[in-house]
Amino acid sequence: MTGRFAPSPSGRMHMGNLWSCLLAWLSARSAGGRMVLRLEDLDPDRCSQGYCDQVMRDLEWLGLDWDGGPVYQSRRTDIYAQAFRELEAKGLLYPCFCTRAERLAASAPHRSDGAAVYSGRCGRLSRAEREELSAQRRPAWRVRVPEQEVSFTDLLQGEYRENLARDCGDFILRRSDGVFAYQLAVVVDDGAMGVTQVVRGSDLLSSTPRQLWLQEQLGLPHPDHGHLPLLLAPDGRRLAKRDRDLELGRLQERHTAPELVGRLAYAARLIDRPEAVTPRELIPLFSWEKLPREDLVWEPDC
Repeated sequence: MTGRFAPSPSGRMHMGNLWSCLLAWLSARSAGGRMVLRLEDLDPDRCSQGYCDQVMRDLEWLGLDWDGGPVYQSRRTDIYAQAFRELEAKGLLYPCFCTRAERLAASAPHRSDGAAVYSGRCGRLSRAEREELSAQRRPAWRVRVPEQEVSFTDLLQGEYRENLARDCGDFILRRSDGVFAYQLAVVVDDGAMGVTQVVRGSDLLSSTPRQLWLQEQLGLPHPDHGHLPLLLAPDGRRLAKRDRDLELGRLQERHTAPELVGRLAYAARLIDRPEAVTPRELIPLFSWEKLPREDLVWEPDC
């Protein structure tokens, strides 16, 4: 078994990140498995080496280790380009010239979470129309999805299914600035790194069907998935880096690492009270059956 940390180094980690990292680590270690670290630093405008280094220092401070060296997505663009060309050779890709406003206008909020589903507008352009638009702007690239239902059984959320065309729509694999999109990079990397279990927040649950479908197109295996309930701020908002909600730098001023780990373990129902504990002490206590299914409100000083 191989699990993974896959943080985006675009700022200091917060409690929501630590929650996912700790439980992913415990799941792998309790099964005697490996844990790999991938730094998803594809976006040059948001990510930096300084943030990458900080992520690793923070994980080590918490007592979370990994096997082998870190993998940087920013150094793997040739591998993503190869997968991109493979999909292109299958006739699955097309250029999209829509601006953000045009994408929203050409979409409908069909998803239960309110996210817009792209209509496929640019996939219906003629060759002449594409050539005319190419002279005006650089396109993003989308993958054309079929009218196909994809389902899987989540380790925590149970059965989940989506119709790709209706619930997802054609999605972007390469941005107009040339940066490969998350959906392609994560699929390629999980396959290359031998990841057999993906543990992450339930906000990414709806990404899984399209990733499973991409894995099929690229001949890659399907890992198991476990989507964790989210940690919410007291006002009901999801914790976010941009809001500096419970970010680790501030938390370190008030808590030791075992105290924070203990509070997370208590929220995960692995221990009966929020007492100081190390990750290694929690390994024999971990069980997917114990974990909560519903989102949790995180009180900063409870």
